Formats: sequence, C-alpha cells, structure tokens
Amino acid sequence: MDSAQQLLRSQRNLLLKWTVDHPAPLLRWLRDAEVLSPADYLSLLERTPSNAVAKALEMVCVAEESCLKFLQVLREVQDYYDRDLQDWVERHCGDDRGRQPPAPAGANKKKSKGPIAKLFKGKSKGFNVTTEVKAEEQPKPRKSVKLTSILVPIGAHKTTLVKRTEQMKCHSVGEAGASNSASHIEIRYTDLFVTEDDDSVESSQHEYFDMASRRARIYVHQACQRIRPCHLLSPLGTSGRPPKRVKVKGIAGIGKSVAVQRLVYEWAIGKNMREFTCIFDLRFRELNLIKAPLSLLELLGERFRYLKAVLPDLFTTPSSLLFILDGLDEFKSPLDWGSPGRDIDIRSKAQVSELMVALIKGSLLPEASVILTTRPTTEAPKRFFQRCCVVLGFEEDQVKDYTRKFYKDEGVAKKVYNYILNNDNLFVLSFIPLYCYIICTAMAEYFSPGNQDLGDAKSLELNPPKTVSEVYSCYLFTAVKHHGLIGCVERCTPRSEVLALAKQRLTDLGKLAYESLLQKKIMFSKADLESFGVTAADLHSTFLCHILQPLREETVEMFSFFHLTVQEHLAALYCATNVFSQEDIIQALDLWCFGLPAPTSTAAPLQNTNLNPEMLESLQMFTRFFMGMIRARLAGQLDGLVDCPMEQEVCIPAGLGLWFQDQFKGGELTNRTTLNLFHCLMELQTKEATCLAAPEVRNINLFKMKLSVVDCAAMHYVLQFSSHTLRELNLGYSNIGNKGLNRLGPILHRCESLYLRYNCLDKQAASLESAILKSSECQVKKLFMCGNRLGSEGVLELCNAVKHNSTVEELYLDITGITERGTENIVSSLSNNTSLKILTVVGNDIGEVGRRRLRELEQRRPGLRIIANFVDDLGLLQAYLDWVEEIREDGDQMDSVKNADALESVLKGLHVAGERVGKGQNAEKAKELRANIEALLRPSRNVIKGGQVM
Repeated sequence: MDSAQQLLRSQRNLLLKWTVDHPAPLLRWLRDAEVLSPADYLSLLERTPSNAVAKALEMVCVAEESCLKFLQVLREVQDYYDRDLQDWVERHCGDDRGRQPPAPAGANKKKSKGPIAKLFKGKSKGFNVTTEVKAEEQPKPRKSVKLTSILVPIGAHKTTLVKRTEQMKCHSVGEAGASNSASHIEIRYTDLFVTEDDDSVESSQHEYFDMASRRARIYVHQACQRIRPCHLLSPLGTSGRPPKRVKVKGIAGIGKSVAVQRLVYEWAIGKNMREFTCIFDLRFRELNLIKAPLSLLELLGERFRYLKAVLPDLFTTPSSLLFILDGLDEFKSPLDWGSPGRDIDIRSKAQVSELMVALIKGSLLPEASVILTTRPTTEAPKRFFQRCCVVLGFEEDQVKDYTRKFYKDEGVAKKVYNYILNNDNLFVLSFIPLYCYIICTAMAEYFSPGNQDLGDAKSLELNPPKTVSEVYSCYLFTAVKHHGLIGCVERCTPRSEVLALAKQRLTDLGKLAYESLLQKKIMFSKADLESFGVTAADLHSTFLCHILQPLREETVEMFSFFHLTVQEHLAALYCATNVFSQEDIIQALDLWCFGLPAPTSTAAPLQNTNLNPEMLESLQMFTRFFMGMIRARLAGQLDGLVDCPMEQEVCIPAGLGLWFQDQFKGGELTNRTTLNLFHCLMELQTKEATCLAAPEVRNINLFKMKLSVVDCAAMHYVLQFSSHTLRELNLGYSNIGNKGLNRLGPILHRCESLYLRYNCLDKQAASLESAILKSSECQVKKLFMCGNRLGSEGVLELCNAVKHNSTVEELYLDITGITERGTENIVSSLSNNTSLKILTVVGNDIGEVGRRRLRELEQRRPGLRIIANFVDDLGLLQAYLDWVEEIREDGDQMDSVKNADALESVLKGLHVAGERVGKGQNAEKAKELRANIEALLRPSRNVIKGGQVM
C-alpha cells in the first residue's frame, strides 16, 4: 500500500482542479485540525485561490502524518466540492484499518449526528489510503437517493453562502498603508461586544449618544454577560432550552450585519450552529421589492432557487431551520404587531409584511429559530423574543486588534493605536467599528512612513486630528485626494488646491446631505441624487463611492451615505461654507439648538427652515460638526471651498463667546442641551470664545445622564478656562467610572457641592478625591459618594483627607462597603476634624461594634451628626422612599443601583435596624420602605443570569 504522501503528490493536479474554485472550507478545516498553523492559514487566505491550495498542499506533503490528516479533512469537506472529488474520496479513503494518525485535542469525542443524519439512517466511516481502483470495480453508492436529494442542494446552498460571505468590504487608502488585499472575513473580522439587553429604555436622542449611554452602564462592577454571535441561540439559564426567537439591536455602523455575515459563513463551512440543516438569510431591504402576496415556500423558492425542490422535505423538521432576518429598520412596509393575525402556514399566501410578523411572533413555524437584527429606533416588541441582545461594538482589546489588521505596517498600527488610546475623543469613537474604520483611514495620512519625506512632515505626526470634526475632515480629504483626483494632484499638492478641484461635487453632496438631514431622510434614488447634481456615473469613478453607498437589489438601485455621521459632517461642511457673517452663525445655532427661526439671515442653509422641536436632539452631532467646520474655516483650512472670508472674521470668536455666555447665564438649559454646548465649544477649539463663556457656568446638573469619557473631557475643556467656583456639579447616576473622574480631576476642587452618587467608582476614585480634599485650593463643602464601591480602604483615604480639611461640612458615604473594622479608621481620622457637620454611613455592614464607635465619636465631637441607621432620621427614610419610587419608574437608574447591589444593602440595613426599633412614625416608614424594595426586587430575583423566565 502506498503512503498518503505519495497519493497526494501524485494526485496534486486533480485536487487543485477540484478545490481551487473556493478553497475556504478546506483551508479552515485544515487549520482546525492543526495541519496548518493559524499564521499559515491567514497567510494563505491572502493569496489567490489557486496559489493558496497549491501552497497548502506543499505544506501538507512535508510529512506523512499531515497527509493523513489532510485526507481526513478532505472526507469531512467533500460535499462542498463536485462529484468527481467525492468519488475520489470514496475510492481513496475507504474503511479505516488502523492507519489514522493521533487525533488532535478534543477529536476523540463522539461526534453527534447532524440534523440531516437524524432524518436518514447511515454510518460514518473512517478511511484507508487506497491509491488504485480495479477497472472492473464500480464505486458503491455512498448515500441513499433521498439523502442525496437533500445533501446536494444543501451543499450548493453552503457553497453559495461561502462565496457570498467570505469577503468583507475593504477600501484602499492610496499610499497611506491600509490593507486592501486582506479583505477575507477570517482576516478582517474583529469580535464584537454583545450582551443581554433589558430593552426597557426608549430614547429619542441621536443613536450614537444613546449607544454611548448604554456603554457607560457597562463596567466591571456590573455582572454583564458577553455573548459571542455564534452563541446567540445558546440555552437559556432558566429552562436549559435554546431560545427560538432572538432580537439583536444596535446602531448603524456597530457591526450587526457583519456579525450576521460571520455567523452565516461559519455555518456554511461547517464550523458553527451545526444543529441546523439549513439557514435562510433574508434582508429586509430585498423584501421591500416584493409587492404581491405570496407564500413562504414561494418566497424562499425564489430567493434560494437551488433549494426549491427540497423545501417541502426541509420543512418536515422545522426545528432544524434557522431564519436570519437582517435590517428590520430598512423595511418600508408597516408591521402590525398588535393584530392577532390569521392562521397561516408555509403554503398560505400573504403580504410579505404579514409573513415576517407571523415568523417573528412564532405563529408561523414556531419550532424554527429566528434571529432578527434591527436598529434601536425600530419597534419589535420584546414579548415575542426569548432573548434580546444589544451590540455595543468593540472593547479596548478589539480596537487594538482592528487597528493591527487595518494596516500593513505593524509600526504604523502601533502608533495609531497608541494615539487613539491617549485621545479621549477618538478613544470613545473607536468602539464603533465603522468609526474605527474612519479614524484609521484619517490617521493613515499622518502616520504612514511614506509621508516622512514631505516638506511639512515635521508637523504631521505632531498635529494629527484631535476632535471628531478633524477626524471626519481628514477622512473626507483622504477620500478626495486619493480617489477623486487620481492623476490630477500629487502628494505635495496644497490642500486648498485639492479642495478647489472638488468644490462643486462637495457642495452638491453637502446640500443633499443637509436638506435630507432636516427631513430625516437617509436613502436616496437616482432621481434624488440627480436633483442635487450628483450622477450615478460619478459614484463609480470618484471618491463619492467612499461617501455614498449603492444598495443594489435586482431592478432597484438606492443610495445611502456611508454612515449617518458622514451625512451629518457633509451637511455641516456645506453650512459652514455658506454662511457669511457672525450673525449668520448665531442665527444658525439658535435654529439648530433651540428651534428659533432665522429672521434676517440670507444664508442658503437658513432659508425656509422650520424645525420641529422634537428633532433638535437628533441634530446635536451635526451642530458639533458645524462648530468644528467654523473653526476650520477661520483657520483657513477650507480655502478652496470658499471664495471670500466672512464679514469681520476677526470678531467672530468673541461674538460666539458672548452667545455661549448668554446661554449659560440664563440657567434654564436642559441637561442634554448643556452638555451639547460644552461639546460645541470643544469642537470650536477657540480659547477666546471659551474664556468668555466658561465663567457663566455656575451650576452643572447632569443627574441621571449617562456620560462617557468624552463628555467628561468636554466639561473639563470648558471649565479649565476659568478659575471661578462651581456652586454645584451633580453627576449622580452618570456612570462616569474612574476614567471619567480622572478626566474631571483638575476642576473638581472648585465644586462646593459635588454629587458623585452611583458612578461605578472604587478605591482608585477615592484616592483621587482624597488628593482633591487635601488641596489648599479645595472649595468642596458637600461630597456625595453614596453607592460607590469604595470599601473600607477607600473610605479611610477620604477620612484621612478630611482630617485636615477645613471646607467639607457634609460627607455622604451610604452603601460604600464600609466594614466594622473600617469604622475604627473613621473614628481615628475624624476625631480632630472641626468642620464636618454631617456624616451618613447607612447601608454599610458595620455591625453593632461599629455603630457603638460612631455614637462615641458623635458624643466627643459637638456639632457632628452621624447617621448610621435608617430609622435614626425620618427625613432620610422619606428620601429613600422617594429614591425607590424613582427607580421603579426609571430603568436607567435601576441599572446603576444594581451595580452596587444597593437595594439589597438597604434591605439588610433595614433588617438590622428593625431589631432595635419600636413603634412610631420612623418604624412605619421603615416598614413601608422595606416592603417597597422587596416588591421592586421580586421580578429581578426571578431572572437567573443568562436567561429569563418566560
């Protein structure tokens, strides 16, 4: 008997011929069988298909053991290839007679029968190397006719899906070092952060800010279950059964569709979700084209024509079918979730909207599994799903991984990642995959080795973009220079000349972006584009292909901007180049921030514009971009797009500063508007304007607004330009975490009343706050640290700081993790303090000894009141009753409270106090508070981590 090496070498050309069309399944299985190393595998994927297979065979044929493993793998993946290869495998890989090599780790586990095997009886055989087949010997049928009738179409389906999903969209970025060859999904895909979603908070704000708020609630303090996309259908904790209906939501650009693409690819090559015989992936954008009633069988038969003949057989076991419905937010037909609906089956004709609702609700094919993806703004009631998930983009490690994959040069990748890591604006943006792509594209222009030879290279790495506006401007400029003007400009062509050559196209595109933004329109027909001077021919030959994306579906071609923020940036660019005076800018801000019409301006963007107040929040990102573009215009960075300077241009920074000053002076701004104005000033990056506005910021109340590090950076940016005292800074329930507090650190000593309740802070934050209290410039009088896990050590640091502090009068340390031993430190530190008047430590497990120590301290320190028991103060009991009622009505606040297990701590404190309190009003209030908390906790106690009670 000849060796496996001899067989593969002699049959090399035939194997190449049969596998070259799509080598992905073969290569992936070889990697998982440890025949190819991970590095070799990724290297092969960058080659052409024929080159990849040839190189793989060359690597395999080095050793007999790897050749035997190759034949094992070939048997597993034979159904992905044509019948000639399958016959070859049958002849040369017969019953095993002891020639198999040792299996890799985990390979000895008994292989479970797949869904098809459950339908048709059959046994899987091993193999033996057989190099010759007698002429008269006829290959025996390997499978029953009925089994083959299913396997052949399913094989064709998998092959089609592999070809359709193995490549990710990837753009070249001129000479800037981005990779355009490594577009295979195995190379470019980066894992996403997906977690369970409570789906209880509705929001009308810009979806980026809503997502940032959600991310702000996810900290290491919170028990948060990370879910890999391939585990969306993993069993629920309560029942042990997998969910049948799963909803995955996330904002545009967060990676929902790419995650689905990866999931389909993994199934198609046989590596995940193998419990399903067939996956049907349907996009709502395609379903928009269906107008006439049809049955589900007809719909699938048209969409997957190679499966049409076997669909009835597949539907005999619906539990082995998975439907992936991608992009509900793109569906144009109304969905009636409230109607009981009629009884329909797979042969019933109905409108496609009715079919989709029935499939999602489970009235149609209840045993089948469904994964639905959508944006948060689209309704899909939670009651129809056993699992609801939210995609939150990348975590820090994934940002690093994405950056490494984006660039060919590892040195450039490291520089860019470190720059992102040290810039708050870019760091927070980078968690969204599409933003990460934009940042990497923009940064390539600055960090590419090729740019070191430019005349102004000294300034490139020293002055890369810092604000969001600058990043998007760099992205746009890169697209224009490297794609729109190829052959027209050189690397050293001045910026103004590049912009002048693209002026008309950018103006037309910006006007389309702005007017559509005010109408909340994000998809366009060819006629829409042409009405703004943009032709379809332009899209295929210029930089516009990086700005507008064609959405081709059979006979219909629609277009959308690459991302909503790209549309907003272009709209802001158009507006910034079409205002002519300080008065125009101020009237524009009045319009977009407060909905006030522009009475006297003649600027084109302000004509005939009446805004619904409800859409003002959705314009906040656009307004920030506008301020960034105004700064760019004042700095001469838009020369080439504008023909002349604005009137009295030198006076504009001061005029804008006075406008911001008036807004802060009024003191009637909403929380979100206040924060947006801070961001606008940060994007404007003009010291003169900020110095005028900052002193009027006396109170900042962002209570219960979930804040990111960038939000904290915006507050710090504005307040650093003034040394005045802040009467109040209320960041309660904002989840700023240690990073946010560090960003605010330089201005916290100026806050008379500092509210930091329930902010996911720990001992590190206590150290920072201690340094503030020790400062000779400290002006803090009231400090609220309730609900943060400071622990006894953190509280000791605070108390040691208060020991010599002469400003703090009230210190609130409820539910901070103080122990009985910790009270000894408190007594030692506070015995000699003379300024502190109120100390609260309720909700901490300090024991009777700890309470006795605090009573003794209170007796030694006249003027100091210490509240260690809930029942000691009627006002405190009422405050906690009000707090519980707020939590009941506010799901966001409940998230923050859960982080510190606060409610359980309060219950424990009430239980301890109840043992020593008699009757009276305090006792009654304590009893009421206990009952209310138990009622509030009861539903969550019925939820086991990882699943829900249905």
